Amino acid sequence: MPELRPTEYTATITWLGKVPLNRPNIRAEAVTSAQATYAGFEDDYHGGLTRASCVRVKAQHPQGTEIRNTRQLSILSAEEMAQIAQAIGLDALDPALLGASLVIEGIPDFTFVPPGSRLQSADGTTIVVDVENGPCNFPAREIENEAAGHGKAFKLAARGKRGVTGWIEREGMLQLGDTLRLHVPNQRAWAP
Repeated sequence: MPELRPTEYTATITWLGKVPLNRPNIRAEAVTSAQATYAGFEDDYHGGLTRASCVRVKAQHPQGTEIRNTRQLSILSAEEMAQIAQAIGLDALDPALLGASLVIEGIPDFTFVPPGSRLQSADGTTIVVDVENGPCNFPAREIENEAAGHGKAFKLAARGKRGVTGWIEREGMLQLGDTLRLHVPNQRAWAP
């Protein structure tokens, strides 16, 4: 278990969503609250304690292998989403089109918080940050369907700004407006 230290950085949840279990695409549906369980958000496509491995971990596991689900949530920064929107020529970017679970506001350079960091609410509900969520073509298609001519630029514009994936360490309720405190591992950056 990493030694963690609380920081002075906090974020406010500005958007919550769930990707439907019977999803026809990556789109999330906005909700005002979500029960966070050890398996992720209840009734969410990305929920579960385990998942089938995908192309993003093909160097570690044959595709389809059952692995621990550290991709229960997709967490994005409102500030970084605004930068992406500007780069692709839109006034704003709808988090639903990105399959977002949470959009938070207030933590600078959010996509690069250290893996293993925690986001913890006042009541103790805790999310573990896994890794950067690399941009892919699924959101680009949804953006293109809503704003023709803008989706194709998403993947490049979102590099380093797509947020992180995460999983639930401590169960609880999350709601719009909740404050999350950032806790980071107390270790230096890797320098081989």
